[in-house]
Formats: sequence, C-alpha cells, structure tokens
Amino acid sequence: MERYLRDWRQEALNRHQYDTAIFVADKLLALTNDDNDAYWLAQAHFSTGNYNRTQALLARGNLTERNVHCRYLSAHCSIKLGKVEDALQMLGDKNPTHLITTPNSARQKLRHVDVNTRAGARHNKTAPRNERLPTSEERDGEDMANIKSEAGMCYLRGVCFATQNSFDRAKDCYKTAVQVDVQCFEAFDALMANSLMSPDEEWKFLETLNFDSINVANNASLSQEAAQFTKTLYTTRLSKYTKPEEFASATETLSTHYNLGSNPDILLAKADLMFTHCRFRDTLAITTSVLDTDKFNFNVMPVHLASLYELGQKNTLFLLAHELADANPKEPCAWLAVGVYYLAIGHIAEARRFFSKASMMDPHFGPAWIGFAHTFAAEGEHDQAISAYSTAARLFQGTHLPQLFLGMQNLQLNNLALAREYLKTAYDLCETDPLLLNEMGVVHYNENHLSEAIAYFRRALSLSIQNEAEPDTLISTRINLAQALRKAEQYKEALEVFDHVLRQGVKDPNVFAAKALTLMELSRHWDAVLVLHEALAVSPQDPMATDLLTRALDATSDDGALLLEKGKVMDMMEDDGDIEEVEEMDRKIMKLREIEQNSVAGRRDGRRRRHAQGMAMDDASQFGESMVVDSDEG
Repeated sequence: MERYLRDWRQEALNRHQYDTAIFVADKLLALTNDDNDAYWLAQAHFSTGNYNRTQALLARGNLTERNVHCRYLSAHCSIKLGKVEDALQMLGDKNPTHLITTPNSARQKLRHVDVNTRAGARHNKTAPRNERLPTSEERDGEDMANIKSEAGMCYLRGVCFATQNSFDRAKDCYKTAVQVDVQCFEAFDALMANSLMSPDEEWKFLETLNFDSINVANNASLSQEAAQFTKTLYTTRLSKYTKPEEFASATETLSTHYNLGSNPDILLAKADLMFTHCRFRDTLAITTSVLDTDKFNFNVMPVHLASLYELGQKNTLFLLAHELADANPKEPCAWLAVGVYYLAIGHIAEARRFFSKASMMDPHFGPAWIGFAHTFAAEGEHDQAISAYSTAARLFQGTHLPQLFLGMQNLQLNNLALAREYLKTAYDLCETDPLLLNEMGVVHYNENHLSEAIAYFRRALSLSIQNEAEPDTLISTRINLAQALRKAEQYKEALEVFDHVLRQGVKDPNVFAAKALTLMELSRHWDAVLVLHEALAVSPQDPMATDLLTRALDATSDDGALLLEKGKVMDMMEDDGDIEEVEEMDRKIMKLREIEQNSVAGRRDGRRRRHAQGMAMDDASQFGESMVVDSDEG
C-alpha cells in the first residue's frame, strides 16, 4: 500500500495535480509517519504557493532540526514570505566550508587511487583501473543528497544577504554553494548575472571548482565527460571581455559535439559576445532567432532591446514594448522595454518612470538601474546621474560599466581628477573595452598628455577593428585621435584621420572646422576655405566655422595676391584656354565672404551614439576659445 501511494503521489506531482498529490501524501504520511513522506507532502504544499501551511507542517515533530531537506524547504518558505531574518535564523550564518573540495586534491586522490589499483591489479585481475573516490575526507561520511541540500542552503543564505544589500557576504555564500556542489547552478548564475566578481576573478573562480566531483552511474569515463561538459557550459556564462578565445572554443565544442548550436542559452552567450564587440546587427540577428521560437525568453530580452536601441529601430521597440506590457505586466523586463522605447524617442521623463518601475519590481535588475541613470545623463542632470550610477556600482561590483559611466559624467563636469579615478577603477576591472580606452584618452587629452591620449585612442581603435565592430562605432574615437594628433602638431596624420572620418558620411560642422584648422596649420588656406563652407552648409550659424572662415579668407586673399605676382593665374589661363572662367574664379576668391552668407543649410546628423564621447578641441593660443565634438552617451 505504501508503494502504491508513493507512486500515485509522484504521478500526481508530475502532472501538476497538486490537490491529488496533497490528498494522497497526507494518507501516506498517516500510514508511515516517515520524515521523507512528510517532506514530499510539504513539497506539494510549497508547489501550490501555500508557504505558511508548508512551514506549519514542517514544524510538526521538529522536522527542520532533524532533516536537512526540511530545513532547506522551510527557509525557502520564509524567503518567499519576505521573512529574511527568520530564514537566516533557520539557516545560520556559517557556511559548510568543510565540505569544499579543490581540483588539485581531487587529482591527487585520483592518482593515488590509480596507482594502488594498478598495483593490486597484478594480484587481482578484476580490480578496477580508475575508481573514483570522494575528494574530501569530511565528505566521506555525508550522503550526497545532504551535501546538495547544504549547498542549497548556502545559496538561500546568499539570497538573504543580497536582500539586505550585504553583497560581499552574499558573494561568499554563492561561491561556497558552488564549491560544495558544482551542480548548484542557481548560485553560479547569481554570481554571474549580478556581476559580483570581476572578469578576471570569474575565470580564476572557475578553476577552483571541482568538476571531478560529478559522478554519473559510478562510471569513471562517463563522469569525466560530464565534468568537462559542465565546465564548458559554465565557461559560456563568464565575462566576454577577458578571454574571448576560450569562450569561442567552448561554444564551438557545445555546438559541434553536443548539437547545442541552436540552444537559447548558447545563442545568448554568443549574442553577449557580439554586443560586447559592438557588432549590433549580428547581435540582433541572434536574439531575433531566439525570440522567433520563444518570444517570451526574458533572459535574452535585455540584449535584444539594447541592440534595437543602438540600431535606432523605434517601431520594433514600440511593438515589442506593447506586447510585453500586455502579456507580462508582472515581469520587470516588460517595463524595461517600455523605458527603452521612450528613451529611443527622446521622452526622457517617461523613460525614467518605467526604468524606475522595473527596478522596484526587481531591485537587482541591472539593466533597469543603468537605464534609470542614463535618463539623467541624457538631460544633463549630472549630479542625479552620478548618484544613480553610484547605486549601480554598489549593486554590481564586478562590472566596470557603472564606474565607466561615473568617469564620463565627471569628465563632462570637468572634474578630471575624479574622472581619472573612476576610469582607473573601471580599467582595473576590464582592460579591453574600447569605450573605456577612449574615455581614458579623453582624460589625458584634457590634461595635455597628448602622447598618452594618442596611445589610448590607437589601442581603442585596434581592439574595435580586431573585434570587427560596426564601422560607425569607431567614428568618435577616430575624431578624438585626429584632434589629439592635430594638437600634437602631427598635422599630416591628423588630416588623414579626418579625411577617413568624413568619408564615413559624417556631417558634423565641428569635424569640418577641425579639418580646416589642420589645413590652415599646413598653410593650405584655400582648401580650408572649401572645407569651412561645407561646415556652414551643415550649420550656417556655426560660430567656430564662421570665425575660422574669416581668418582663412584673409590668408587666402594674401595668397591670391602672391599668385598674381608670380604669374600663376596667367599660367592657369593658358592651360585652361578659358580666360573668362579663370577671371570668374578669381572674383570668387575675393568675394567669399559674401558667398558665406548664402551658404545652403544642411541637415545635421543627430543620431545618438552609445560609444561616442567627444572632447574639447582647445586652441586658446590662436583663437581664445574652444571647439567641442558633440558627444552622446548610450
């Protein structure tokens, strides 16, 4: 009868018929009075969301003290009920570090066992050649199910500390949970998703995990393959900045050997890497393919939304935001989508409201906090932006992005010392982000350390090209490099970089003016005049271009007189065979000021760039004022 009732209970649980499972489990517990049957009855109550009744059942017979599985479940109920202090009191504040094993100790034990078994094989031909034994003496007397429950309680302890904003203690708990049970993915994912470790720290932590503790049917070869497979899966979750080659190798292995190339998690890992490399179109193609088969995959949604924003696809954002808000109003990512849409169309106040709503629904939702801070930055509210970015930096200590954005805000406030400190902190976390390198170059430029600035700009461009980034994302860094070269009096190379930028279709009067200034430094005043007219065609009232044009015209007039003295104009007349045309050209040279007033206004390219941060082009020695390359934050 007991066996019949257990099978009936399990069948009902498998079909999510919880009332049936509770009915049967209650009768089974009355028959057996067994702790395990009480645990499964509590599981059925937990599945229905009746957490108080679950705890009341576990409190009978002091089950939480006698059974580690019941203690884990009762603490989980307290967390679901928001009773964090009660959960911590039940769980205790001490992690079971005695259950941690290391890969080195495991390998030493395996070598020791292998030597002994080979020696014994000479006397006993049936002895196994590679027997797997526990890798820690303290674990020998523990049941594996109890070890997994201990790891689960470490994870819950970390959840409690994270709720109390004690992130260092939460990180320690999560790390211990994975070190005790390498298959406790919840704890590993909490470390990665919440950016509690720096990129280098993540890779070092992966090497401390004892994947050899995985045991599959007491079969050594199967266990070894399972260990390598699990490690490869975990590798795809690590930071994409530090070791892209290892990440690429892991995804290739999973795609070719295990046919996981179309798995959403593997595709999400690839999309993260593409987005990190500023390959937004490739990112969007991957995320779209995931959402085509699973349109409510909220893990991939933040990267998908960011790609849509970068590519300016406002209509797609509008439709997606409406669909998510209608279908999943209790999901923070739905309101993140609404906030991103409003940010894309420039309705900053509405965007801030929805980012705030998403962060209140999930206080540890990183994209919502970053978006919330971006809204203040977009309005030039630097103090509020710094406060919001500081909160994000406290919540997500392992990512360099909040520190980077704090440096950018202080740079705009001309607080160079603070900007340098924040950017240095970000650089310690990640040395390979082109945007970060660009910002550090801007700081050095403003401090007149031109050689260092040029080196940072060159490195940022090199990494972007190596990553096959979108060409548009390189424009602002190229502009900054050209400005630094110009100020360092490397005029010819600066002119080459400016020409490269303008060939990309940039229509910014400041870029034209900077190129004209470089030409004037090379005494090519007529070429400068032509370039400045292009600037005024884009922005007829631009003060810097107007001032430079006045000076260039004065210099050009002198050059024209010299040309006439040397007879060069006459030579041109003879070559062209059209005296009237040459005379007309001469008149145009002398009347360029009048032509300037009639320049055709062009349309300025106002696209907001995530990776654009301009810098002041200071030349007070000649003009007493500065030109600024407009910059926007993503």
